[in-house]
Formats: sequence, C-alpha cells, structure tokens
Amino acid sequence: MLTPVQAAAVIAVMAAVTFLTRALPFLLFDRKGNPPRLVLYLGRVLPPAIIAMLIVYCLRGVNPSGLESWLPPLLAVLLVVGLHRWKHNNLISIFGGTIFYMVLVQAVDWQAVQDAALIFFN
Repeated sequence: MLTPVQAAAVIAVMAAVTFLTRALPFLLFDRKGNPPRLVLYLGRVLPPAIIAMLIVYCLRGVNPSGLESWLPPLLAVLLVVGLHRWKHNNLISIFGGTIFYMVLVQAVDWQAVQDAALIFFN
C-alpha cells in the first residue's frame, strides 16, 4: 500500500509524462513548416502496423479444438475487414468488430450451435 506521499509522487510523475507526451510534438516541430519526412513516414506506416499487432494479439489464444474458441474471433476479424473495406474508417471497424465479438462471446450458446452443426452436417 502506498503512503500518501508516494501516491502523490506517482500521480505527479504520471501527470508530467502525460503532459510531455502531449506537448512534445508542439515543442519539437514548428507549426509553420512541414513536419520531417520521418514523422510523415511513421504517420503512414504505423496505423497498419498497429492494426496487424492487434490482430495477432487478439488471435494468439485461438484453439481449433472447440467452436467457441475460433469462430467468434474469425467472424469478428471478417467483420472488421468488411467494415474497413466498406467505410475506410478505423474507429468504425474496430468498434464494430469489438461489439460484434462481445455479443458473440456473451450472448451466443456455442454448445447449442455446435450441436446443431453436428446434426445438420451428419
């Protein structure tokens, strides 16, 4: 448990780091000129790289043994890709896929779906 002085120090450090990460771009780059080529390059390549990392992170625990393990993430990824190709908007794609995935995980009885699939395909 932190003492009040330690808690205040932690809050002060977090506030300073947050402020610096917000203010640093304005301090480093003149607003009248163009940003450096490196910044433009990073602005172009980082969003797809971050999305790729999120996909790998989200799918790392997929196990093909049970339907409830691999089908919701696969359907959510397909929805994210479809939404992004349709709207070209990262926020709509990510929020839509996340909400769809949570509905699939929380509201769908995957054992009943698996039983119905076994009956249908046998």
